[in-house]
Amino acid sequence: MSATQDDKLLATAVALRQSFQHDAVARDQAGGRPTAQIALLKQSGLLAARIPTEYGGGGASWAAVLRVVREFARTDGSLAHLFGYHHLPLHTVLARGNTTQMAQWLSQSVQHQWLWSNSGNALSKTSSAQRAGDGKGWVVNGFRPFSSGTHVADVIQVSWENKQGQRLTGVVPAQRPGIVIEDDWDGIGQRQTGSGTVTFEDVQVHDDELLGQAADPLTPFVSLTPLLQQAVLLNVFIGSAQGALDEGRNYTQTHSRPWIHSGVARHVDDPWIQRKYGDLAIRVLAAVELAEQASATLDEIYAHGHQLSEEQRGRAAIDLAVANLYAGEVGLAVSNDVFELMGARSATTANGFDRFWRNVRTHTLHNPAEYKKRSVGTWALTGAYPEPALYR
Repeated sequence: MSATQDDKLLATAVALRQSFQHDAVARDQAGGRPTAQIALLKQSGLLAARIPTEYGGGGASWAAVLRVVREFARTDGSLAHLFGYHHLPLHTVLARGNTTQMAQWLSQSVQHQWLWSNSGNALSKTSSAQRAGDGKGWVVNGFRPFSSGTHVADVIQVSWENKQGQRLTGVVPAQRPGIVIEDDWDGIGQRQTGSGTVTFEDVQVHDDELLGQAADPLTPFVSLTPLLQQAVLLNVFIGSAQGALDEGRNYTQTHSRPWIHSGVARHVDDPWIQRKYGDLAIRVLAAVELAEQASATLDEIYAHGHQLSEEQRGRAAIDLAVANLYAGEVGLAVSNDVFELMGARSATTANGFDRFWRNVRTHTLHNPAEYKKRSVGTWALTGAYPEPALYR
């Protein structure tokens, strides 16, 4: 995709973000399903932007898609998360699917503007399957937690373990009989992501819906999913920081009153406020630069496809870990410190400024910075890249 096309993609995202803005606070407080917003997302064509052109998609770069994630998060971290995670099962189809499956699933996704989601949490081995009675396909039972986006999805990636403990993955229509969306997500943040439980009650997965086999090797290209997750979330963190800074600045300019001992008539003239906003702005700009570098690395390695080497993947793992770590720290700092700059009257439920901190805090807990820093530290000391695994 050309730079001009990338610009059009971002312009579409900006317009959508502005439409999301008017009720972002109310929707965050209500939780539930952002049905109207998903409809707008489908109408925009953005859901097909990353799908390769040979299947009718836009062939957009990862950098362009992740900028859209960042743009949405300036207003709504939930929609940013749903849009970003939509691309993870699409990668699974490209990495594990055969020629027929790729043509079928991806072309139909473009045609129908499907939203994809995942209910295959790898840490929770809580679903299993048996071969169907006719020997064709599988029958899945159990459940999976943290199934982000399933409540509004058209297609769901599902996983289960066989008797040998090997993991199998398939993709099924969200309306497949036996799939029960529990709507039990009650996180303090990301309230419209539906990141709760999906229960499987004799759900049929046909053989042509199975992506790969349990014994297939975990190649560097197949193992990119954790890096893609990091890429999405780090841009949610940065977009949240940008949104907190935007809304904080506007409130400071229009509503904040100078402190009684500041010696200034306007809050914005207080040297403390000026210095602090400068500090937060600089940190956000630095986070964006690291994100752009990581996105460029991701695009570079992704182009290798199944020829991707372990070393190339390892280099990307470090770039993404660094960007993710810094984005998380900046997102938490900015979304917290901005309250001190706006003043006491800003801390109301009606203003909803707390949604930025809650959204960042919710997801940074899923990927502890301590262990990611150790991976980066090991690389800095020894040159050893992280071995492909969950969260790295």
